[in-house]
Amino acid sequence: MDSYALTDFEIITLVLCGVIFLLYSILREQPSNVRVYFRGRLASRCWTFERFVPSRSWIVDAFAANEKELLRVGGMDALVFHRIIVFSIKIFAVVTVFGGILVFQVNYFEQLNCHDRSLKVFTIENVKEGSRWLWTYCLGLYIITCSACILLYIEYKNIAKMRRAHLTGSPTNPSHFTVLVRAIPWSSEESYSDSVKKNFTNYYLSHQMVYQPERIEKSMCIFKIRPYGFFLMDGASAFVSFKTQDGASAFVSFKTRYAAAAARHVQLSSNPMLWVTKMAPEPQDVDWSNLDIPFRQFWIRKMGTLVATIAFIFVFLYPMAFVQVLTQLDELEKTYLVQKAFPFLGELLKMKYMTQLVTAYLPSLILNLALYAVPPTMMLFSRLEGSISLSGRQMNACCKVLYFTIWNVFFVSVFVRFVIGYYINQWSASSNVKDIVAELAIAVPRQVGFFTTFVLMYGWISLACEAIQISVLFRNLGKRFIQRIRDDSSNETLSFPYHKEVPRLLLFGFLGFICSILAPSILAFVLAYFMLAYFVYRNQIVNVYTSKHDSGGQFWPVVHNTTIFSLIITQITTLGAFGIKQSPVASGFTIPLIICTLIFNEYCRRQFLPIFKNNDAQILNEMDRKDEQSGKVEQIHQLLISAYHKK
Repeated sequence: MDSYALTDFEIITLVLCGVIFLLYSILREQPSNVRVYFRGRLASRCWTFERFVPSRSWIVDAFAANEKELLRVGGMDALVFHRIIVFSIKIFAVVTVFGGILVFQVNYFEQLNCHDRSLKVFTIENVKEGSRWLWTYCLGLYIITCSACILLYIEYKNIAKMRRAHLTGSPTNPSHFTVLVRAIPWSSEESYSDSVKKNFTNYYLSHQMVYQPERIEKSMCIFKIRPYGFFLMDGASAFVSFKTQDGASAFVSFKTRYAAAAARHVQLSSNPMLWVTKMAPEPQDVDWSNLDIPFRQFWIRKMGTLVATIAFIFVFLYPMAFVQVLTQLDELEKTYLVQKAFPFLGELLKMKYMTQLVTAYLPSLILNLALYAVPPTMMLFSRLEGSISLSGRQMNACCKVLYFTIWNVFFVSVFVRFVIGYYINQWSASSNVKDIVAELAIAVPRQVGFFTTFVLMYGWISLACEAIQISVLFRNLGKRFIQRIRDDSSNETLSFPYHKEVPRLLLFGFLGFICSILAPSILAFVLAYFMLAYFVYRNQIVNVYTSKHDSGGQFWPVVHNTTIFSLIITQITTLGAFGIKQSPVASGFTIPLIICTLIFNEYCRRQFLPIFKNNDAQILNEMDRKDEQSGKVEQIHQLLISAYHKK
């Protein structure tokens, strides 16, 4: 793709995004679309229709919402998602300024072919071998890495504090007192409920067996209060399942938070596959359908979904290969086999706009449409895997989507581009082993045109479509004009699709880091995407989506690990480019940077990651003491008795 074709694509994208956002600003003011663009607020009881007036300045309103408002409306996950965008804006502002001032100009003016129409002049390919300016790339790599690590550390520390504050400041949460016990052993002498009583009588407050709706047995359990330890309160209900011998589960609630946390880490049997415990999810976060899955089935399900995911990745290779063939069609057309098999391509590609359509617009559109099938597919795999919580299922799907998109959009596309380049050189009879290595080393800068159009299509246009809510808008129009439903009083709400949007943010961050040194022309588009995302997602969190469940900010460790991975891949790729450009000094300075980045990651993992895995025992004890001092103990116990009754 040449620079003119990319410029045309940018203009078309800007015009299309502008039209969509203009249409959105008009549609959101119409009273008939209140349940499309403000259904999140309508779902909250603290809002009335009289107080609800659609605003024309949605960008100002989105900017005015502070972090406390985001936390109140969307929970800790929404706040962490917002911090991901803020972190991305900060780091790519630094990277873009440096890349635009120094690296971009060195790329453009290093050789005399600065008037070439191709995007090569904006990449490291335009730099001479052994150039004295290669030290600027090594300096840039250090600046980017150090800036990213400093900002990562600050964000990790701040979000850890927010997580602690959210834990201590939130209302009484039954999940802090409750442990989910899986794989309760079957006995012919006693029921599952009796087994739970026998093992936890001295330790727990109440228990509730997980049961099949079609086979219900309720039993009222009464125990006298012991002078020391924990007790089973009067009136606790036990729900028993006899479906499978190793599939029974129970929610066991304890008198204090600390006791529940201690029971979570105690092995209750010499057989680790029996009496398996973990902290219970919040009542509204429980996936009741997966609680009936026998515990011994989980590893089979995990292996099955792993095989299915790998198979899906291999199936996705075909559209990725087709997309890359389209992007390089003008080069492939010159080869002997393609000229013989498709003789009409030569005449077709002579038309300027046809070339731009086939090599620029069409590949991005095909890939964009194909990627929309990935999040629901990965969500299905995560559900089949057997997650016991809705937030856990979403987290699992988020990781799957992230790995899938990074692998296919970057690694597969670069590999296919390398194979196509090798094929072209091979048939031109001018390649050797050195040429193949050089082709592999410079595959990333040669993909900058494809990556840029991908950011424009999958990023900018997707944000515009997210704001206008196309599917919900058409469904609302169908209700009004086809079904003739004028006054829709339904409380239909949607939760924020973190499993789709978090990987999107991290993917663009990954591409930005990878191209920051080798092809910095993409940085302005990546930064513009994050700045636009700042306003769009804040507006969606406040007005559109509702918080149905909350993982407590568990997405941030994924963000940290992905950023570190992006830095390492960037450093390795730049190291290879230094080798091709014959700069041993720059290569020598890059190796210690890789080692220091890995050490920094290990330091953060040991200092902050435990905060996201387990609750602090000191904080739990302090919260328990406050409950005793305020006289809330009896109220909490009454809450726990019915907290995990399936609605």
